[in-house]
Amino acid sequence: MERTPVVFINGAWLHALSWESWVRRFESRGFAACAPGWPGETTARDARASPDRLARVGLDALTEHFARVVRSFDTAPVIVGHSVGGLIAQHLVTADVGRAAVAIAPVPVNGVPLPAPAAPEGPGEPLVRLSPERFHHVFANTLGAEESRRLHERYVVPAPARLFTDLGCGGAVRSPRAAADVGNARRGPLLLVSGQEDRLVPDAATRAVFKQYGDTTAVTDLKQFPDRAHSLVVDSGWRSVADYVLGWLSRRGVCARPPAR
Repeated sequence: MERTPVVFINGAWLHALSWESWVRRFESRGFAACAPGWPGETTARDARASPDRLARVGLDALTEHFARVVRSFDTAPVIVGHSVGGLIAQHLVTADVGRAAVAIAPVPVNGVPLPAPAAPEGPGEPLVRLSPERFHHVFANTLGAEESRRLHERYVVPAPARLFTDLGCGGAVRSPRAAADVGNARRGPLLLVSGQEDRLVPDAATRAVFKQYGDTTAVTDLKQFPDRAHSLVVDSGWRSVADYVLGWLSRRGVCARPPAR
């Protein structure tokens, strides 16, 4: 019997490898899981050594790339996104692309404000890098220094500056893709997840987005994890988040193996 696909979408500064534990966990529960990465993304080492391809990636290209991935399956996938990936997951599922979506610490949709991210290293620089120290301060602020260092070494890559422009950072006009059709009552179920110590996407921003879905009859749920930072998908507590998502999918009738037709 065909297994339900799950597509994981990584956000800014994390390579697709960051989903490695999630892919194994979901596969062990019967799903067909994949983390295809951003357009042109190869290994984390290559992305750090030669990040020029990433510098050209904007929100439109990212959204179109993952829309093609999701549509490529015979069975509509579950979409699980973190940060910018969470924004894309919402944009797609509210456009009736995908069976269900989980948006973890998602960059806000529809104009909800967000604190300014780290700045490029210099004027006109095409990439935004996070040093180990900056990563620990804004991304992994609930972790010890050693765990933060290990995560940075394994998963962190530069992010394209143009992406932050598309997201409206620094007063720029947001891309139309930084939005979700919150009133779509036909879409699949959506779960929003926040970490209450997140400094990049504060819990308050995720709650504000959740309120925007209040007038639709489509299933929309919110889960808040106390004492968790933006690193909640990769740090030592990742499994509690992953298992909550698996339980939520089951409760919402999304099974690893769809019923036979």
